[in-house]
Amino acid sequence: MSKDHVTAIRNRLFISFGVAWVSYALTYFLRKPLGIIKTDLEHDLNFSKFQLGLFDTALLLPYALIQTFFGSVGDKYGSRRTFGYGLIGSGIAMITFGWWSDYRLFLLLLFFNGAFQSLCWAAAGKGLGAWVTDAQRNSVFGLFGTCPFAGGIIGTALAVYIQGKDGWRLVHFQPSIFCIVAGFAVLFSFREPSELNMIVPGKDTASKGTDLRTKMTPMELCRLPMVKEIAAGVFCLKVVRYAIYLWLPLYLKQELNYSKSDAGLFSTMFDIGGVAGSATIGFVLKRFFNNEGCVGAGAETLLSAGTLLLFLAFAQSGVTMNSILMLLTGALNCGADIILCSSVPIEIGEMDGRNAGSAKIHFFYTNHIILLRALSLFRYV
Repeated sequence: MSKDHVTAIRNRLFISFGVAWVSYALTYFLRKPLGIIKTDLEHDLNFSKFQLGLFDTALLLPYALIQTFFGSVGDKYGSRRTFGYGLIGSGIAMITFGWWSDYRLFLLLLFFNGAFQSLCWAAAGKGLGAWVTDAQRNSVFGLFGTCPFAGGIIGTALAVYIQGKDGWRLVHFQPSIFCIVAGFAVLFSFREPSELNMIVPGKDTASKGTDLRTKMTPMELCRLPMVKEIAAGVFCLKVVRYAIYLWLPLYLKQELNYSKSDAGLFSTMFDIGGVAGSATIGFVLKRFFNNEGCVGAGAETLLSAGTLLLFLAFAQSGVTMNSILMLLTGALNCGADIILCSSVPIEIGEMDGRNAGSAKIHFFYTNHIILLRALSLFRYV
């Protein structure tokens, strides 16, 4: 392998990583604002809390269902096209959101937003993974896993700024343009090695080039080794994360007497911890777990449960203690989550020549979202 070829591979990895990181982070610019503008929708358009709860369902139920039944889209049409068109479709769906006042039209636009966004994560992971060697997999995907949390933090700040400056009707407009531009950037630059006739050294490609590549159904995915166990672990991690996203500000305000603004700002501690946990998970696995993703993720999951219990036990101890424990909970929860939802499913999905990397990532992201949407709906009944 020539030095020039190795340099070209490294440059393509940097390009793919940067494009995928920024582009997927931008998807949160079209998710987070919904929570920011709910008070405006309730006040200006007289929507009930039950109706506002249905907005969550309209966004995330198609997200889950499409992942279940069309999880192999990225394997069939390629990660570049799937990721790019998903971003463009999501941006187009939401660019006019603030122009309307009809409740049913809001539900429809959110439905399309969730449907298009459901295509993005697995396609981004599969396209990026094509440039990553087996030894680099955990470290690269750990760093890549910081983009949802960074996107959530920045997206929230941008939504609050636009809401205060221009009003809630323009909150989705600029982020939609960003997503559309990012979609075209993906279409032009997020290419896999096979599209460029390049071979990545250090990847186990011996079995991947055989005729064993087949489209796998959800039931066939269930029968693969370790799928049910990993899916159960991801379910538990997501239940904790969404419970914190949805209920932590209310808990802080009602039980700990935080002000409304302090409760909202404090809730970002989990996301900040998530950035740190995702960025360092590769080092942690290499240093303490011999790059065994499942073992390391299991240990971090147990530790995250412990820090969350400590948070509840010492909740009256003040902001400093609460911040430390919530940062640790976010770091441990999200570090484990990113490994179980990216590098581990890609590795298992491509064992023995299977072409199920994208479908498998989708599979682990599905059932918890369906349940959580139902739970969030009952909150408003």
